[in-house]
Amino acid sequence: MAFAPCAQASECRLALLLAMDVSSSVDVAEDQLQRGGIVAALTAPEVQAAFFASDHPVALGIYEWSGRYNQEILLDWTMIDRPSALLFAAETVANSKRSHNDFPTAMGYALGYGAEMLNRAPPCLYKTIDIAGDGQNNEGFRPAAAYREFAFRDVTVNGLVVNAADFEAETGLIAFYQREVLHGPGAFLEIAQGFEDYERAMRRKLERELTPHVIGQSERSEDAG
Repeated sequence: MAFAPCAQASECRLALLLAMDVSSSVDVAEDQLQRGGIVAALTAPEVQAAFFASDHPVALGIYEWSGRYNQEILLDWTMIDRPSALLFAAETVANSKRSHNDFPTAMGYALGYGAEMLNRAPPCLYKTIDIAGDGQNNEGFRPAAAYREFAFRDVTVNGLVVNAADFEAETGLIAFYQREVLHGPGAFLEIAQGFEDYERAMRRKLERELTPHVIGQSERSEDAG
């Protein structure tokens, strides 16, 4: 099932790219919770309403990331212009299989991969990468280097922190995201209190990102609500 990209930027209000952490700190049960959380969030009534709150559709892409060279697309760019397209996106994630499970957390590389994926997105008015994770960068270059070296001039990067705090690298995770990950106009952070809370946090974050009057706001927000 394929969905054609829009022809003009005015026809697409947002290119939204979700980046899911599958590094070695995420175990099998946690990965199932985050995959299921994305599916449930995408199909939640309030998120569906936000997707279709405007006549101008949203282009959606989803990928998973871990080590330097370990990124895999789960959902390539799909125009969410009708309910069947959103259902297709949710079913694609539901049927996806984890690509890697034994690599570290290379967030700079993950962001660079996202920037390259945005380069071939349909033309949209705004571009957002939504990067979720349960640990700080521990391999390769840091987010700041990605922001310098890749095309992030017109891109907002929001964060979803999984606040599990099982490892030393996780205890300062919220501060790390606020200091190094959030980027661009209107950037904000959402916090999940463990993977069991992933669905709620993802649902809340998507609703905020997709609501038309929020997209393009000029003030950066680091609150998690």
